[in-house]
Amino acid sequence: MEQKQHYKVIQPTSGWQLIDFKELWRYKDLLYFLTLRGIKARYAQSVLGVAWAIIQPLFTTVVFTIVFGGLAKVDSDGIPYTLFSYLALWPWNYFSGTLTESANSLIQNANMITKVYFPRMVLPLSSILSKLLDFIIAFVVVIGMMIYYQVTPGWGLLVLPLLIIQLLMCSLGMGMMLSAMAVKYRDVKHALTFVVQLLLYAAPVVYSTTAVPEQYQKFYILNPMVGVIEGFRAAFLNRPMPWEWIWPGSIIALVLFVFGMMYFRRMERIFSDVA
Repeated sequence: MEQKQHYKVIQPTSGWQLIDFKELWRYKDLLYFLTLRGIKARYAQSVLGVAWAIIQPLFTTVVFTIVFGGLAKVDSDGIPYTLFSYLALWPWNYFSGTLTESANSLIQNANMITKVYFPRMVLPLSSILSKLLDFIIAFVVVIGMMIYYQVTPGWGLLVLPLLIIQLLMCSLGMGMMLSAMAVKYRDVKHALTFVVQLLLYAAPVVYSTTAVPEQYQKFYILNPMVGVIEGFRAAFLNRPMPWEWIWPGSIIALVLFVFGMMYFRRMERIFSDVA
């Protein structure tokens, strides 16, 4: 009796398409191991290990406190500048880190792309997920600062999951776009460091959104990170949640996420040719 043979035909994608979530789920084990590999590679042969996830934002906060809070006298809305800047650097470091990691993910794994079939989305996604460990570890410093400055958070903490989702959508959307572009245009890798530095000052990290002239705020709040950062501050400092700054950025973050997925899928068919 003949045994039936099953074949899977792999066809290149064409046009603008959304992610095949069913296929991505089938490769969840690969996503898990690549995420774990990314975490181990980051801290391999490192004396301080995961402590770097605390040291980097903490030392940056100290520098910002001396330069902007001490010398430049930047207004921090009556909040100790150290706490004011760290609550912004916490989500910002995750965002900027994911842009760099995801942009290089396809190039660094070119051998896998050219030899083995799997959903290419796994590579930038694993880079973004591996950075979540740094994000969680850095939360330890937030707790320490809240205790030191005797600040009690309010009900705004209930909104924190929504802000994190907005942060993830923005990171994933831009990360997928940059990773797809970096395969074809190698200039992306070199320009990204400079662009990330510019984006730092386009977000309210070292200053408050209230410092932006009112006539420009309607354009400024279209930056998704504005609502995320100010939302984080409001949640932990027991202040009214600035919904007027959050919802415009959430819409832009959703658009970036959907467009990033579709652009990645459109470019996916040429990855193995140019990687």
